[in-house]
Amino acid sequence: MKSVAVVTTGLWAKVQSGQYIEKEQTLPQEVQAELNRETAAVINGLFRQLRAIFPAWKQAWPDVAAYKAAKKEWLQAFLEAGLRSLDQLQFGLMGARQSGRDFVPAPGVFIAWCTPTAEMLGLPTLSAAHREACRNAHPCMAGRARWSHDAIWHTAKECGFESLNKLEESLSLKLFERNYTITVRRLIEGLPLQKMPLALPERAEGRRTPEIGNRALAEMRAIRSGAARHA
Repeated sequence: MKSVAVVTTGLWAKVQSGQYIEKEQTLPQEVQAELNRETAAVINGLFRQLRAIFPAWKQAWPDVAAYKAAKKEWLQAFLEAGLRSLDQLQFGLMGARQSGRDFVPAPGVFIAWCTPTAEMLGLPTLSAAHREACRNAHPCMAGRARWSHDAIWHTAKECGFESLNKLEESLSLKLFERNYTITVRRLIEGLPLQKMPLALPERAEGRRTPEIGNRALAEMRAIRSGAARHA
């Protein structure tokens, strides 16, 4: 859960990137001990906060044995769901405080709270982002589109501009929602997004000088003159 200084083994990098670590793979004793300490500190702190948030927590954990078993169950659920940062747990605790519940939720409910909405990350709502993507994906906006955030450009590219243009609105929104959710997850995990292009100037001004203008006039007069002689 929390970063540890294990450089030589590269195992923590595997955990952070979500790579599978074989059950048979043996960790160095000092690495395992450090991971155990860090993980225990995070889980113990989380459960202390859950007890403070949910006054009826004893309904779920009536005794010490149930309490300890719940910690193992929740940790396993976090690993299976790919929760790898303290920031994600903080979002989960925020959702817990805002839920207004008295009873402790199931691990899956808490995990759902650990995924922030786009608005919580300062991004436009789904409907606003979808409207922007559809507008900017239109061929007439090529080179002139203005994107409010890399996340919307990235999502539009993942959907495909042609799909956003041709699908009916309900199907287009469904496709965009799926990819927007993935984009938000990439932001949470610190993964890079496709950078949006810089918009071209609204009007490209050509170079204008008296010499160019006089030359154009001379060419026009020559064409007229030639046409008059052959008339």
